[in-house]
Amino acid sequence: MAAEKERNGLENYSFSGVDNFCEMPDADNGEVLDSTNEERMNKLVYCVTDVPPWYMCIILGTQHYLTAFGGIIGIPLILFRALCLEHDSLTQSHLISTIFFVSGICTLLQVMFGVRLPILQGGTFSFLAPSLAVMSMPKWKCPAWTHNASLVNTSSPEYIEVWQSRIRELQGSIMVASCFQIFVGFSGLIGLLMKFIGPLTIAPTISLIGLSLFESAGNDAGIHWGISSMTTVLIILFSQYLRHIPVPLPAYSKTKKFHISRIYVFQILPVLLGITFSWLICYILTEYNILPSEPGMYGYLARTDMKGDVLGRAPWFRFPYPGQWGVPTVSPAGVFGILAGVISSMIESVGDYHACARLSGAPPPPKHAINRGVGIEGIGCLLAGIWGTGNGTTSYSENVGALGITKVGSRVVIVTSGILMIVMGTFGKIGAIFTTIPTPVIGGMFLVMFGVISAAGVANLQYADMNSSRNLFIFGFSMFSGLVIPNWINKHPMAIETGVIELDSVLRVLLTTSMFVGGFFGFILDNTIPGSNQERGTIAWKDAHHEDPELL
Repeated sequence: MAAEKERNGLENYSFSGVDNFCEMPDADNGEVLDSTNEERMNKLVYCVTDVPPWYMCIILGTQHYLTAFGGIIGIPLILFRALCLEHDSLTQSHLISTIFFVSGICTLLQVMFGVRLPILQGGTFSFLAPSLAVMSMPKWKCPAWTHNASLVNTSSPEYIEVWQSRIRELQGSIMVASCFQIFVGFSGLIGLLMKFIGPLTIAPTISLIGLSLFESAGNDAGIHWGISSMTTVLIILFSQYLRHIPVPLPAYSKTKKFHISRIYVFQILPVLLGITFSWLICYILTEYNILPSEPGMYGYLARTDMKGDVLGRAPWFRFPYPGQWGVPTVSPAGVFGILAGVISSMIESVGDYHACARLSGAPPPPKHAINRGVGIEGIGCLLAGIWGTGNGTTSYSENVGALGITKVGSRVVIVTSGILMIVMGTFGKIGAIFTTIPTPVIGGMFLVMFGVISAAGVANLQYADMNSSRNLFIFGFSMFSGLVIPNWINKHPMAIETGVIELDSVLRVLLTTSMFVGGFFGFILDNTIPGSNQERGTIAWKDAHHEDPELL
C-alpha cells in the first residue's frame, strides 16, 4: 500500500462493518489469500475507500476514460446512419459530446449513490439492436436524398426536422423503458427476474447483439479493406500479442521522485492505440494524395480531409442540456423494443457488480446495494433519454477489467473519471475531432469489438452442460431463430398485418431485434423443457458470479 495515500473518512453504508478492503478475496471461496507470492501479486495499490494523491486521481481517471473510449464512441458512430446524420459532421460531434457528458453524470450517480463501487457507466450496445430496428421501420427510414452529400443542407429546417424527429422517437422510448428498470431496481424485483435467467438465456441474447451488427461493420470496413484490415490487425496485435510487454514511461512519486516506470500500455489501451495509428496513416496517405481525391472512387472515404471543416465550425464550448433536440415522442413499438435491451443490460450489470467488488477488494455487494445499483442505472438511462444521446447507460465491463490490471480499486479514481467525461463533453472541439476518424478505421474497430461481444455471450455456455442434447437444441435453435426471423421480417415488412397499426409496429420491432428473438426462445425453452439445475448451468453460473442466495 502506498505511503502517501489517505482514507477519505466517509462512511461506506453499502458495506458497513468492513474496515479493510485491501485483501483481495479468492475467486473460489471468498476467503482472503494467505501471505504468498500470489497474494502479493493480487495486493491492491489503492482500496475502494482510499483516496490517492490528486495527480494520481487525474492520471488513473484519464486511463479509465480512455479505456471506455472505444465502447462509448462506437455507439453514436453506428447510430449516425440510422438517424440520417451520415453527412452532418457538426451534429455528429454534438451527439458524441452529449454521450460523454451524460456518461460522466451517470458514473458519479452510481459511485456516490448507487452500488457505491468503482464502476464506470457508459453507453450500452444492448440498446443498439432495438434502436436500429425502430429506425428501420418504413415510417423512420431516411429519405433517399439524405444519403447524397450534395443534396444535404445541414442548416435547412427540413433536414433538421428529419433527424431530430428520429432521435426524439428514441428519446421517448428510452425514457419510458428506463422507468421499468428503475421500478425493478428499487422494488427488489431484480432477484425474482434473475431466478429464471441462466446461461442458455444470456448466451444467445448477448451473442446476437454483436452478430446482428455484422452488416454495419461490413459496410464501414468495405469502404477500404486495406485500411480496415490494418486497424483490425493493430488492435489484435496490441491486445493479444503485446499485452504482456511493459513500456517504460517517465513517472513521479514522493518516494522515488522522477523515475522510469513500466506500464502495460498495450493491455490497457489497445483500441485507442489501434485507431490512432490507423488514423495517422490515413492522414499521411491523404497528405501525399495516395488515397483517391475524387468522390465516388474506392477508398475516397478513407481520407482525413473529408470533414476537415467540422473542427473550424464546432464551438470551443458547448453545454449539452435536457431536451436539446425538442420534446421526445413515444410509441409502443419503440418502448417494447428498448425493453429487451433494458433487461439484457440489467442482467449484465449484476455480474459486473460482483466482479467489480472482487477486483476492488470489497466484499460481495449485498442485496440492497445491487437493487440500488440497478435502480440508479435506470435513472441513468432516463437522463440519457432526457439529454438525447440516442442510447442508454450501463456498467462497463472493460473498466471492471481495468481494475484487475491496474490494482487500483479506489472509488475516487472513478469519480475523477466521471468528472473528466463531463468536462470533455462540454468542449465541442473534442467531439468534432472524433467525427474525423475515417470510416474504414471505424469499420476495422467494429470487426474486433462486435466479435468480442458475440464471444462474450457464447462464453456463458461454459457453465452449462454442452454435452446435453437438450442444451444444444435450446442454444442452436435460439441463435438460428434470432438470425433467420429478423432477416425475413426485414425483407417482408408488410407480412405482419393484424389490423391494429400499433400492434403491427410493436411486433415488427420485436421480431426484427435479433437479441429479443434469440433471448425469448432461450428463456421459454430453458424454463419449460425438463432439465436439472446442474444441466442448465444455473448453479455454476450463479456461483461464478458470487450471487447472494437471498437475491436469487
